Amino acid sequence: MSIIKSDNIPQAEYGIVGGSGTLSSDFPMNVRAEDVKVEADGLHFATPYGESPAFRLFSVGEKRVLTVKMHGWRSGVTRADASRQVFWVFRAAGVKRILSEGGVGTVNRLLDIRDFMIPDDYLDMSMRKDVMLDGRYLLVMRDALCPELRQALIDATRKRFTGRIFTRGTYAVTDGRHFESPAEVAMLNGHADIVGQSLCPEVYLAREIGACYAGLYFTVNYGEGIKVWSHEDMSNIFYDDAAMIGDILLETIRNVSAEDKQCECLSLRKETLLKDVYNKESDKG
Repeated sequence: MSIIKSDNIPQAEYGIVGGSGTLSSDFPMNVRAEDVKVEADGLHFATPYGESPAFRLFSVGEKRVLTVKMHGWRSGVTRADASRQVFWVFRAAGVKRILSEGGVGTVNRLLDIRDFMIPDDYLDMSMRKDVMLDGRYLLVMRDALCPELRQALIDATRKRFTGRIFTRGTYAVTDGRHFESPAEVAMLNGHADIVGQSLCPEVYLAREIGACYAGLYFTVNYGEGIKVWSHEDMSNIFYDDAAMIGDILLETIRNVSAEDKQCECLSLRKETLLKDVYNKESDKG
């Protein structure tokens, strides 16, 4: 395995952060689509935070996409560093639109297993708060999940899924890797709808690199204390629905432009007022 230097990172306008929804498949090869072509595979890049996870470069028509499995998480690397590696590569590649996906648990008692949610807000209950690339920007987290990218995800999901689709909601982020206790689920109930471990710090890092970010989440278990669920149900979803989720992601990329943006995502990244502080810290490094 060779590590590619930063000045040789291929350019791509789209990024996909794969989660548990596509992990069991060879995305995007598991999706039968004539316009999808893998250009390079097993790409590892040198970053300031260590060697990156493996990336795959593929195209959807004329659009180039960099994707990584399971958020870049792997043994021996902290999740904070994994996220920094992934988004450092995205920034170097010129990624402007980022899609993420994953399996989540329910917090809202009205949700059932195999419901889709495209959330419009989040609640960060994790300890990974200070995860950034260089601290140059003040990140305004209004509309943190891009409304334009979310609508494209909603449209693509409606086209390929006949079950329940929730077009807004709040994603509560916890550290994991264990699931939440009944008391934790009860605390989150009324403040969030779904719970998972991946949206933060990804949503912060996307805004820092000036990219739009939105996610597609499939409910795979009930929050503890809401309803009993089985590991078999989760396993069936893990293997049975990966192709559909991958198809939704590809359809979204087909239908959204990386250049012609109507959203405010980039304008909500402001120059920090603490430039002197960060410049001094950079000088020390």
